[in-house]
Amino acid sequence: MAWCVVPFDARQRGPEARATMLQRLGFSKLAYDWREAQVPSFEQEIVELQKAGIELFAFWDEHPAAFELFEKYNLQPQIWKTAPSPTAEGHDENDPAVRVAAAAAQLRPLVDRTRQLGCKLGLYNHGGWGGEPENLVAVVEALRQQGDADHVGIVYNLHHAHADLDRLEQALQQMQPYLLCLNLNGMSQPPAAKILPIGSGEHDREWLRVVLESNYRGPIGILDHRPEIDAEQSLQQNLRGLKHLTANASP
Repeated sequence: MAWCVVPFDARQRGPEARATMLQRLGFSKLAYDWREAQVPSFEQEIVELQKAGIELFAFWDEHPAAFELFEKYNLQPQIWKTAPSPTAEGHDENDPAVRVAAAAAQLRPLVDRTRQLGCKLGLYNHGGWGGEPENLVAVVEALRQQGDADHVGIVYNLHHAHADLDRLEQALQQMQPYLLCLNLNGMSQPPAAKILPIGSGEHDREWLRVVLESNYRGPIGILDHRPEIDAEQSLQQNLRGLKHLTANASP
């Protein structure tokens, strides 16, 4: 699945050119990220993806115009939302249950709306308290325990997980029952660039081993996220890197 290829594309493709490019590269799914400039072309994006036989697999954040279009076209993409990082204002800052309850309450309207749409809701790690694996799990479990939230899960991104590298095996095991998608990235510790092509990071063989040895068999995302580069070139680099890594992985 392709991810971060809309506002980050140096060529600034429109919906038709993007669908053609993804089809040419062999992608069957797109996770759609957007900015205000893309709002008027939401419907065209859906139409062009359908023409190219590409699934609108996920949609970043929330927008009422998009939700109306999902109902119009009978689409149920995953909705990816940054997991909130509320404070424990007026309470003990060291009591994680307070922050979990606050995050769950903050998400409840979107939980209800995505259930109505028939969409899964993926809490997305994007830094902060909310992006830590144990807190993602705790918030998902809190929402599910409240009822009618079995559609809520986790979207985990390696490019926002540098701090988790030393415990990636444990983190994946913890999140796995709720993991809706895993987005890959070349991984080296700072001061290396945050976004690296797969296969160029010093830790890539290690995270590949962890992923292969886990029981995760769900969707995998390949990202662009480099606005200075043609998205097609960036995706090709990642596909080649992943192919090389997996071909040379230890059995």
